[in-house]
Amino acid sequence: MHQPPASDALRRQRSQGRVALAVARMPGGATRITDLAESGPLRLRLPRPEPGPMEAVLLNSAGGIACGDQFTVEARLADRADLVLTTTAAEKIYRSDGPVTRLDVTLALESGAALAWLPQETILFDGARLARSFDAEIAADAQLTLFEALVFGRAARGEVVREGALGDRWRIRRAGRLAYADTLRLDGDIAGRLARPAIAGGARAMATLLHVAPDAESRLDQARALIEAAGCAALAVEAGASAWNGLMVLRLLGSEIGTLRLAAARILEGFRGRPLPRVWQT
Repeated sequence: MHQPPASDALRRQRSQGRVALAVARMPGGATRITDLAESGPLRLRLPRPEPGPMEAVLLNSAGGIACGDQFTVEARLADRADLVLTTTAAEKIYRSDGPVTRLDVTLALESGAALAWLPQETILFDGARLARSFDAEIAADAQLTLFEALVFGRAARGEVVREGALGDRWRIRRAGRLAYADTLRLDGDIAGRLARPAIAGGARAMATLLHVAPDAESRLDQARALIEAAGCAALAVEAGASAWNGLMVLRLLGSEIGTLRLAAARILEGFRGRPLPRVWQT
């Protein structure tokens, strides 16, 4: 019987999901979708309209992301559009035997637009290999609020991320100029690196809140007050905030996601002056 050469080995079927949407402010003041494209397992759902910004929920019908999958999200906000983007649940990045999973987010905000990117946490399993990027181009008077939480294994199930690879790249350009650049790289002995005091001090959950707006620096005292009011110390969640050049960055570290999520929810609601998307509460 003829044996196929090794180069013809069966290839895995990988998921490629994409959501691309454009929104605009209508004459009556409401923000509405003007264009939407969906492919693969990635979908967008729109809850019943409520007062305030338009809310859109990203759904991964595959239930997780496996090695070699590629997911992209693109959002463009026209002048004065107001949008909240979130996810139905935590995203799971499963173990890989080599291929890298890619998650790429591209955002564009025109004059006066406001976007709150508020997904639920991303959970990395032992052996996961993830490359993630956030690229945003925003107008000088636009407002961008990004929140992202990473979890290294589910503590309630005794999971430990002993090895893997993570590349997390953020680039924000305002009025055509680079305003914020941040890159996190972890590979090899993930658990050992997270244990180092200069990296995470043993924390297994981390989050970043980035606020880019003309008034961002003036809100630093508010952010620090919210850290105290959220009970971070009692929850054993380390948190700190700083501001410069029209940016405010708040970071959190915790031993597990439950307490970090609780602290983050309190901070986000206080900072935005609005409840979190309903999916956060289900």
